[in-house]
Amino acid sequence: MCISAAEAAFSGTTLYCGRQRHPVHGLIHVMGYQNTALNLAAGPNAMLLHLPTRRLAPEQFVSVGRADDILRRMVDAVEIKDVQDDGIAWMGLSRSPVRVFDHDVYTVLLADDPRLIPTALHQVPWNRRPAVSPELLDFYAGHFPDHAVALCCFDNADARRAKPLLVRYEPLDPDRLSVPALDSHTGGPPDLGADVPVDHWVLFSTDEAPDDWGAPVTYPERMRHSLRALLPDRVVGRYYGDGQTLPNGDFGISHQDLLTGDLDRVERHRPAPTS
Repeated sequence: MCISAAEAAFSGTTLYCGRQRHPVHGLIHVMGYQNTALNLAAGPNAMLLHLPTRRLAPEQFVSVGRADDILRRMVDAVEIKDVQDDGIAWMGLSRSPVRVFDHDVYTVLLADDPRLIPTALHQVPWNRRPAVSPELLDFYAGHFPDHAVALCCFDNADARRAKPLLVRYEPLDPDRLSVPALDSHTGGPPDLGADVPVDHWVLFSTDEAPDDWGAPVTYPERMRHSLRALLPDRVVGRYYGDGQTLPNGDFGISHQDLLTGDLDRVERHRPAPTS
């Protein structure tokens, strides 16, 4: 479950979106993303993520450091509940149309207009530099014109060592939580009319929930404060898999429905072209 620039297989995906009022950044959403990637292309590959925010800067990608199990801890919390009841290396200017930087095992290209990504691919090290089809970038430009797009380039040797991606952003709609879940592993645009197999956890949180809401999450005692401030105390979540197929699309839920803790309110959304 992912959009890749070339042929690949992804499994064990965990998706997280949390809503919070941060003491420094204000009302934000925090997206977490992790999977196991198997690159089936002859050369480097990349995965594309669209986020419902108008512009992203490299500093909004949060290093998890040694806390590379934070999403696993959220999943563990939900599973238990069910049973019981490194820094950034800069490579480009943040004001340019495409921002390029290293984050964990990825070289990330951030663009407000994904069609500009090819102009910056020369900044990606050769061992991570994928070939990206214009049709795929046109798809994002046509279906997500208000979203920031991240092209996360990886090398064959590093694909399995990726830590969770954690990104904070000002959402287009603060009261709608969503996670990117479109599926296409061929390098071309996704088939929006298809049902696709799923194998992933989907997790949500809000700091406005009551004390008995969801499942409590535990973290390492020595986690740095700036990272802990972006992580939830409690989460709700559900596993989608075991041979299940769903319409190709993203997952989303309204904040009002999330407060009820009823995950039957989670919707699978297919984007529509804007023109």
